[in-house]
Amino acid sequence: MYLKLEMYINGEWTQGTSGKFSNVINPATEQMLGSLPLASADDLDHALKAVETGFANWSRTSAYDRSVIMRKAALLVRERVANIARLMTLEQGKPLTESTAEAASAADHIEWYAEEGRRAYGRLIPPRSPNVRQMVVQDPIGPVAAFTPWNFPINQAVRKIAGALAAGCSIIIKAPEETPASCIELVRCFHDAGVPAGVVNLVFGVPHEVSEYLIASPIIRKVSFTGSTRVGKQLGELAARHVKRTTMELGGHAPFIVCEDADLEPAVKLAVALKLRNAGQVCAAPSRFYVHRNIFDQFVSRFKELSSAVVIGDGTDFATQMGPLANIRRLQAMESFVSDAVSGGAEILAGGARVHEKGYFYPPTIMISLDDQARVLHDEPFGPIAPFMPFDELDEVISKANSLPYGLASFAFTRSIVNATELGNRLATGMVSINHFGLALPETPFGGIGESGFGSEGGMEGLQAYMMTRFISQAAA
Repeated sequence: MYLKLEMYINGEWTQGTSGKFSNVINPATEQMLGSLPLASADDLDHALKAVETGFANWSRTSAYDRSVIMRKAALLVRERVANIARLMTLEQGKPLTESTAEAASAADHIEWYAEEGRRAYGRLIPPRSPNVRQMVVQDPIGPVAAFTPWNFPINQAVRKIAGALAAGCSIIIKAPEETPASCIELVRCFHDAGVPAGVVNLVFGVPHEVSEYLIASPIIRKVSFTGSTRVGKQLGELAARHVKRTTMELGGHAPFIVCEDADLEPAVKLAVALKLRNAGQVCAAPSRFYVHRNIFDQFVSRFKELSSAVVIGDGTDFATQMGPLANIRRLQAMESFVSDAVSGGAEILAGGARVHEKGYFYPPTIMISLDDQARVLHDEPFGPIAPFMPFDELDEVISKANSLPYGLASFAFTRSIVNATELGNRLATGMVSINHFGLALPETPFGGIGESGFGSEGGMEGLQAYMMTRFISQAAA
């Protein structure tokens, strides 16, 4: 059983007024799950009025009282994890184990922000005159427009909602049309927890029409977007035109560096896990594998062995370890990347062709001997393609890792503290994880540099993104 799909505006569930719908497709079966209502301009106006009123109410609610409501929402998410995960797997494709972990982590994010919102401290600045008091205060920035992607429908939405609410902001979420039900159930948890009407609003629609309408509105004071670099540039330009603060978490092309002295087995196991998680549809997934020449053949062989044993199938089957790609566009992109690489002389060691007659399934695909100009080495693959390149010197591989305009995440394995320090200092990414996977926890900042965006979600930085600094200098009368 799926779910009746609705928008959530001013505390009420609604089908909207446009009379227009889009179909939600199960990527494992290619069957229609349901029809999703799309917002009209009147619906967006309704949401804007609601979020304005919601901000006036919520920003005057004490941080303590906001925290109480948010912690109740986290409790409801935990109680409903199984249902949220089931819906996510039906519409997005990832295995139930991954959906369950994503839904459960949403509660952690809400709880962390609920507590961090109570610690949004200002400060006093010692004055030059004895009758003057100088204060720096942190205030919520205002109503937020947030745009979230389909690859992590709960993970990306909850970071924006929880960060905004903890700061005292209201929010309109434009969630992904491909994966609406799990987002609906997340928002329902906030509704049932007692978040006042207008504080959280959920809409769906034609993406560029909704973003242009909301960002241009004088009611919206902050824009948060997770998605492609191309779209992020367009929204960033629109936000700049209206002088609005933005947080942009954009595309990535993460290098995965394995030095000669690395502990090979843990490195290769993590490489496979990170590459095939969510069928590779992860902005921070490793997508360029640089392995020292002296261990290259051994590493690639072990990677092939482990990845070939991964069970591919419908995510609702508990035996499945990797589900389908989320939509036909991603399947076509994989085929294009492989065709381009092979035409340039690349050798396919595993995968390379669609599997199963139904569903958007693509197997783990390993490539070596790639031409430096292969498109998969320059454009984010966002799928289960693993290109491998050997290297000889650390300076050489750091230079290659930093050669793209992207700078979201990078990974490295070495037993040398000298190498680890050098890699941590010189890899030009917003996040560097050495000898383990240490990203995306509620208490840590998540964000990139360069064309991977700017600003962070998570950590104290994620709360600050929804606040503005004001200075008050007060003299005695």
